[in-house]
Amino acid sequence: MGLLYTNMKIFHFKDKIDGLPASEKEIKSPVQIRIKPTNVCNHNCWYCSYKKEGIQLGQDMVEKDHIPEEKMMEIVDDIIEMDVKAVTFSGGGEPFCYPHLLKTAKRLSQTPVKFASLTNGARMKGEVAEVFAHHAKWVRVSMDGWDGPSYAKYRGVKESEFDKVVQNMKDFKSYGGDCLLGVSYIVDKDNQSRVYDMLQKLRDIRVDSIKVSPCIVSNDGRETNEYHKPFFGSVKEQLQKFQKDNPQDKLQIFDAYHDVEEKFVKDYTWCPYLQSLTVIGADLNVYSCQDKAYNLDEGLLGSIKNQRFKDFWFSDKKNFFKINPSKVCNHHCVSNIKNELVLDYLNADQEHLEFI
Repeated sequence: MGLLYTNMKIFHFKDKIDGLPASEKEIKSPVQIRIKPTNVCNHNCWYCSYKKEGIQLGQDMVEKDHIPEEKMMEIVDDIIEMDVKAVTFSGGGEPFCYPHLLKTAKRLSQTPVKFASLTNGARMKGEVAEVFAHHAKWVRVSMDGWDGPSYAKYRGVKESEFDKVVQNMKDFKSYGGDCLLGVSYIVDKDNQSRVYDMLQKLRDIRVDSIKVSPCIVSNDGRETNEYHKPFFGSVKEQLQKFQKDNPQDKLQIFDAYHDVEEKFVKDYTWCPYLQSLTVIGADLNVYSCQDKAYNLDEGLLGSIKNQRFKDFWFSDKKNFFKINPSKVCNHHCVSNIKNELVLDYLNADQEHLEFI
């Protein structure tokens, strides 16, 4: 199995990169689309970026919003016609709370479009879970607690929810499909001493990958770094110990637990990734990225409520240059490093390419 987490994936789509920027060229379809099918969630995580005050993400989110069934089928048809390569279902809310997820997944399973989902895992069961196990490329379960009481405290659920999620993951692996089961473990001051133990528990469940990330507590990268500073070294030691104790393990550990400030400050004036990985919200708005979803002032590209997605995408190139990252994106951004790599590639002097 190759690297599941790498900033270099975009370079395998050379036609897309060479079509950037699209201000003077024909706009090309996005490589990937994130669809947020519903804003309803069955958990209430204290650190949720869509609900936590002081985080710009989700500031205009309406929790009751969801994509109507007919509109979702239309979006899927457009995705197929546009030759979009992949779809990820995410929140907003919990994708497995979306009543039409099974129908949507079945439709995608009959096409070349690869699909995946982020989830809290509580409703990852039954027929929809089996369809994902046999046809999706991956699902990634978000976790934080290490037992029933801690999980309930993090998420505002019953203590039995932790065991239910763990059992759902075990059942998912038993379905025998090719879908990779991952976990995103969010580290904060309460679980920071439990990282090693949780990695061992998840290894025993036979998950395929674990992404360890810092809890984002502020729009200010320095504040988030200061929050993690007292236990930063301890978490790193636990990660190193786990990898040392399991040297031949097939489980992939992605260490995303690092200073976050490098993802906050931007010095470029346009965003390559919003043309490569775009977001469709449950409100039927198209957003530049997951870090600006449901931010109408700074992240909105346009609406598809009264038009097809394909018509919107190819209608006006100016949509893709509304956002100046150096002015409005000085907050957490998962695409910052990727943007910097793409911009370096595009800015290379064409007369000196051969001098490698």
